[in-house]
Amino acid sequence: MEIQAIKSIKSIPVKENLLPGTPACAGCGGLLTLRHCLKALGDKTVIVNAAGCFTLLSIYPFTPFRNSWLYTAMASAPAGAQGIRDALDILIKKGRLAPEENLKVVVLTGDGAAYDIGLASTSGALYRNLDFYYICYDNEAYGNTGFQWSGATPFASKTGTTPPGKMSPAGTLTFKKNLFEIWRSHKPPYLATISPSHPVDIINNFKKAEQYKGPKLFISISPCPPGWATEPSHSVNFAKLAIDTGVWALKEAVYGDVKHTLIPKKFKPVENYLKEQGRFAHIFKPVRQEEVLKKIQDMVDEYWKGVMSQESGVKS
Repeated sequence: MEIQAIKSIKSIPVKENLLPGTPACAGCGGLLTLRHCLKALGDKTVIVNAAGCFTLLSIYPFTPFRNSWLYTAMASAPAGAQGIRDALDILIKKGRLAPEENLKVVVLTGDGAAYDIGLASTSGALYRNLDFYYICYDNEAYGNTGFQWSGATPFASKTGTTPPGKMSPAGTLTFKKNLFEIWRSHKPPYLATISPSHPVDIINNFKKAEQYKGPKLFISISPCPPGWATEPSHSVNFAKLAIDTGVWALKEAVYGDVKHTLIPKKFKPVENYLKEQGRFAHIFKPVRQEEVLKKIQDMVDEYWKGVMSQESGVKS
């Protein structure tokens, strides 16, 4: 099936399926991503929300969603999605629900559930080839409980549980898990990384995903002003800068075959991305930690060196 990709923001669907007035933090990058995701998905969806920051979005009797919404414990969202998908399929098979009334089942989680607490449940859903969408808003920590370390926290970031000090001047000493590759090892039909700074890319990724039955993953970089110690009005700029410096790669995989959807013509220094975030301030002041900065830049350079050796002809 030929996909009619859009080419500009003028072609993004106008209808809003996520309404304003939520209790989310000002400048939440994940909320902006979700807004575009729901534009792409339409209103015939049911969201299964794992405990996290976005639990606050729908609190009885108020909700910003036009669609149905189910709250689950942190580890259980894919299991909840399985129950809903099975129920819909049974109702359609028995003729109690018209096929045109079918719903897309969407799991919505933060990185804490996606990378850590809900990983076993997710792996089970992938193994069963559950037909669902999985959206992860990745702010690189457990955001709504004090910005603590998660499996998505990058090296040298300051969090509530990995503060820089005499024992660890760099802050976090572990490295961010590669959730994209964890999913890809299961060989699902479609997975992609996305960013609120590139809404056209988001819409086109969902258009591609629609043609596949089975698990579909979307991981979004999600600037978090309280946790990243940044200005709320600058969240989209940080999301774009993450791409421009190569820290966040925009890519997709169809049945395991990876393609980068955007490669910058010239990468900016990673330092440009780090230096304006409070969570990395300790590697610049009071003493500039050159070894730490070099290590981060080297990791990014090594990743793109591998990409460049495998890919060619990708538009920038």
